[in-house]
Amino acid sequence: MTVAVLSGLVRPLIEARLPAEIEPRWYTSVEELLALAPEAEIGWFDLDKKEPMAEAVRCAGKLKWLNSIYAGLDFLPLDLLAERRVTVTNGAGINAITIAEYVVMLMLTHAKGYRDVVRAQDRHEWLMDSPGKLELADTRALLLGLGAIGGLIMTRLQAFDVEVVPVRRTPAAGALGPHEWRARLGEFDWVILAVPATPETDSMIGTAELAAMKDSAVLVNIARGAVVDQNALVESLQAKRIGGALLDVTTPEPLPSDDPLWNLENAQITMHLSGRAQSKMFVRSAERFVENCHRFVAGDALAPIFDPARGY
Repeated sequence: MTVAVLSGLVRPLIEARLPAEIEPRWYTSVEELLALAPEAEIGWFDLDKKEPMAEAVRCAGKLKWLNSIYAGLDFLPLDLLAERRVTVTNGAGINAITIAEYVVMLMLTHAKGYRDVVRAQDRHEWLMDSPGKLELADTRALLLGLGAIGGLIMTRLQAFDVEVVPVRRTPAAGALGPHEWRARLGEFDWVILAVPATPETDSMIGTAELAAMKDSAVLVNIARGAVVDQNALVESLQAKRIGGALLDVTTPEPLPSDDPLWNLENAQITMHLSGRAQSKMFVRSAERFVENCHRFVAGDALAPIFDPARGY
């Protein structure tokens, strides 16, 4: 029997569907997880707080396969997972639909000045004109990150007649290479960040990149706060050197109440809610996990694989 240490939250969704070769042991608290982790050969250690998850991984010396609902796992001891040759599957794509929809919502909200419409309704004021005049059609978007989320962002924006130019590692028609996009920043109305959090992407948008953007361009970040130099972004927004920033992610999270970002009219902050704006996350994750369990006992490849060495 293969011991699997699993969250009690997903028990109703998977217990009856696990292969007979897997013995599940359920945890409902951090204490139970840390007590069970040393025996885990399969682990699904997800918690709201990330440090206990990392501690459980460090305790799990027998671990062969770690699963997570999270797409970004940079908070785990990735070097230890790589050293132990643990197979890691993550939540890549689980929330892609809702995050892609969120990007469209943010862009439309900015384009139509919708925050001002909502405020006018709160004041019971009948506006005589729209506070936003921009149409998405015929605008151009630079898309950094063409994974599961980026791919869905691209198709949805194309339906609004936005010209989307992705950045790809491998050459492709209509795409820019990883060393080309910075020189072309001034051509785009939107710069959308959907990249993983890795050392390579850390502060990839800084003072130079912001200065290269159009003064009307809008930065959209649904990746991680760390991919943007936030101090440089605040300075750029305060000086109105770019048109705005639509930020689902910040550094740190939660954003302190006295952070200057909160008070900038050309910044929208949506509190990392994009992936939570749906009700199917656990159902999708459970379906994927059960399928992978049957693959595991059959000796077949699991998916999607997270590479601790690359960080995504």
